[in-house]
Amino acid sequence: MSVYVSNLVINQGATFTQKFELENVTSNSALELSGFTVFSKMRKHATSLTTAATFTCSVADAAAGVIQVGLTSTTTAGISPGRYQYDVIVKDNAGEVTRVVEGSVLVRAACTRED
Repeated sequence: MSVYVSNLVINQGATFTQKFELENVTSNSALELSGFTVFSKMRKHATSLTTAATFTCSVADAAAGVIQVGLTSTTTAGISPGRYQYDVIVKDNAGEVTRVVEGSVLVRAACTRED
């Protein structure tokens, strides 16, 4: 697998969801994800010890190679506006861990809030 770069925009205070379609680089077909788990975190920079957010992750369609990451509106409301970095890793049933997606995140400030 190779690392796919995808930059994200998250609106503060809004629900966020993003799907990624992973492919097998040798066959150019969908990566079979049965038995895989997905993990993703966002930090101000890669070496930061503080996690800005932990994404809720899932395999949305194992046969089609689709994974999904998301954040609740409550979680995004608690993230300060600005630029961050994130990555997504998958772990297969044999325990092999691979980074499959990475990029920057722009968190945009909200003007309207529920008061």
